[in-house]
Amino acid sequence: MSGYSEAGGFCRDCDAPVRAGARRCPACGSPRLVSGAELFALTIAHVDCDAFFASIEKRDNPQLREMPVIVGGGRRGVVAAACYVARTYGIHSAMPVGQAKKLCPDLVCIPPDKEKYAAEGRKVRAIMRRFTPLVEPISIDEAFLDLSGTERLHGAPPAVCLARMARMVEDELGLGISIGLSFNKFLAKMASDLDKPRGFAVISRCGARAFLDGLRVDELWGVGPAAAKALAKHGVRTVPQLRAREHGWLIARFGKLGAHLHDLARGLDPRPVTPEHETKSISAETTFDVDISALPRLEAILWRLCNKVMERGLKKGLAGHRVTVKLKRADFTTRTASTHMDEAAVLAGRIFAAARPLLRKVHDGGPCRLIGVGISSLVEADAATLTGSLDARAARAARAELAAHDLRRKFGGRAADFGLSFKGGGEDEE
Repeated sequence: MSGYSEAGGFCRDCDAPVRAGARRCPACGSPRLVSGAELFALTIAHVDCDAFFASIEKRDNPQLREMPVIVGGGRRGVVAAACYVARTYGIHSAMPVGQAKKLCPDLVCIPPDKEKYAAEGRKVRAIMRRFTPLVEPISIDEAFLDLSGTERLHGAPPAVCLARMARMVEDELGLGISIGLSFNKFLAKMASDLDKPRGFAVISRCGARAFLDGLRVDELWGVGPAAAKALAKHGVRTVPQLRAREHGWLIARFGKLGAHLHDLARGLDPRPVTPEHETKSISAETTFDVDISALPRLEAILWRLCNKVMERGLKKGLAGHRVTVKLKRADFTTRTASTHMDEAAVLAGRIFAAARPLLRKVHDGGPCRLIGVGISSLVEADAATLTGSLDARAARAARAELAAHDLRRKFGGRAADFGLSFKGGGEDEE
């Protein structure tokens, strides 16, 4: 770590230590410098890939490099990712694709390729793990890292290692990442949103309060619209106003969330970086190109989604005791229903048998724009779980489903299936 202990910062392009207030690196001339109090003592980072899906598509098709690009599903779907050119038109993730096209008539819309994105996400995480085993993915393209105790191994403080990581991701994968560095997960996440794309932002212990004092409560990571609205009813709109409320007052009105809000206002977050999260549910859903009202069509699509859940469950070796169906109507209101099964299920037939009456329960006959199904209360799925049954006919049906699953895996999605799946429309499952 020679030279860093006395430096005010360092160069992101060559790692050279620099003095505080420097504008360019004396070693390579780069203006991409990072400086700040406690810079070389901070160890918790949040790493976020920049416009991940869209960046992958632009990398793979250089003709798209300067064009406004979104990745989204169908005419009635939503934007999954928008490149930074598209964002200049006001386009953002979760915006309906139709609205995005109105904002930018020249918009290039690419259907999502989730398998490709997942593969690239695994490559990014593999690079992260070269620097620390404490990598906690929170989505396909972002993760928390704890680099405590890695200085001796890498010969540089965590901040410098993170810059090296960013260069590796760019050089090896052709993708950009933004980094937030702090002393806990909450502030690291807040920092990573401050300087995009290819950013590197730092929130130190001594600077945390000043940073938070300039924010509204709805700008805090972990405070959703409903919580912000509820706080506003009590006159709490800014972080200083939130900090002024007593712990007991927050608990009395917001319960467990109140304790969390109390900590956020003070920049506190005791949660450690945990490398693995237990899978809590497995689901699939689809948004329709055109609203669907007819129950038979919805049931056919539900069957295909049950097959998708089965594929994902088999891949993970998990089955679920609880089945949940979600239906979003044309007016964007959502209804859900669930049921618990004594025997865990992962095969599509058993999931569908539980989900079908749930669909009939939540469907009122009106037009719908989205349907989803999932399993939860998960357990490991061994051979007995998949084919075991007191009913010999059910056991034979389970074996048939597994055989059909193997054929689809080898020869494609429509290689083998049961009749119900051919009655639906042309929607793409997510």
